[in-house]
Amino acid sequence: MCGRFNVIDSPEIQWLCASLGISLTARHASRDIAPGGKIAIVHELGGERVVSDAIWWLLLDHQTLKPNYKYASFNSRSDKLHSKRGIAYTPYRQSRCVIPASAFVEGLSDKKTYHKIELEGSAIAFGGLYKQHLNRETGEIVFSASIITLPPLTPQWDEIHPKSMPLMLDFEDAALIARWLDPDNEDVEAFGQLLEPSVGKPMVVTRIDKPSKWNPIADSFMIMK
Repeated sequence: MCGRFNVIDSPEIQWLCASLGISLTARHASRDIAPGGKIAIVHELGGERVVSDAIWWLLLDHQTLKPNYKYASFNSRSDKLHSKRGIAYTPYRQSRCVIPASAFVEGLSDKKTYHKIELEGSAIAFGGLYKQHLNRETGEIVFSASIITLPPLTPQWDEIHPKSMPLMLDFEDAALIARWLDPDNEDVEAFGQLLEPSVGKPMVVTRIDKPSKWNPIADSFMIMK
């Protein structure tokens, strides 16, 4: 994943919120979110489904609780989720989350080809992981998070981002979301099929100029199921 997404107040986002049984406020909306920025995560705490602010970078510096830029941890690769020495191993089993989005940007790694990806008529529920940190000075709980990335969808993804694509969950599948958010559910083998690249809903893909600007420079095209 190139590393940008947005959250725009819209009927699609409102549909996602209704499906998940949560509410997003104006502070959760942003037309451009980059790694290290503040995002909203949906997770379970004390048996309740809640929305928390989080830093989009799973590994934080222990002293400052700011992104540890020595390691790019805004994404968690699916092939590393079962590595016991990896930072995503425990969160994948104990602290999964949903990250709401309207669209995201993928780059071709040539520093000039970027695309905006949306789901037709739908918001996006990224499958994510989070960690909880204690600010020892203030007593505040700070959350950090990452988006799980999958192998690329080929051949459709070859000219978009041939290295990976984000995990997008079907937020209409209430049973799936309940299992995903359940912190006591460590049966991750049941999520194996989710880690296979696929198109659940048709994608609308639009070439843009700069990832931070989101300006379209070509007609959109579709990637179908």
